[in-house]
Amino acid sequence: MQSDPNLPGLSEKGIYCLIFQNVACKLPIGRLGNISFLKGYYIYVGSALGPGGLKRMKRHVLLSEQKNKKARWHVDYLSMSCTFKLICVAYCRTDKSLECELAEKLAFSMPGGVSQGQIPGFGSSDCKCSSHLFFSSLFPVNNIQKAFHELGMDCDIVYHGYDFDDYNDFDDQDIMIL
Repeated sequence: MQSDPNLPGLSEKGIYCLIFQNVACKLPIGRLGNISFLKGYYIYVGSALGPGGLKRMKRHVLLSEQKNKKARWHVDYLSMSCTFKLICVAYCRTDKSLECELAEKLAFSMPGGVSQGQIPGFGSSDCKCSSHLFFSSLFPVNNIQKAFHELGMDCDIVYHGYDFDDYNDFDDQDIMIL
């Protein structure tokens, strides 16, 4: 997958969402300590505005497959866990700092509202957001597309190991399969 043409150019800047599917579990997450996770889907919002651009997103995808590096960020603990499976990545190329705005829109668009399954402080130690990780009991790609759209952006979707027999209600306009 390291040379997969479906992943964006490594030098481009952008924002992204990693979508994980998981079973109910408890995991140690760095300084946040042991965290209990509900069964369902977790969406992590990240930015790739530094000199490496979207190479950061690709790092998360590879880490979820290879599980071969030391955790640097909170989301790495999910990527390396056998109880979490990265199934989808949504991203948009931009040089604007919209990560927190995207996180805010997602916080209020998930089924169950902002309080269900949100992990305070997750992925947001460098900003004022309460979290950059959100829970959904339902496959959240439509919520993610809507949140990007509300920011005036269209996102690209890359599916990774998702069983489409379990999900038939999606817009295949921007879908790429890894």
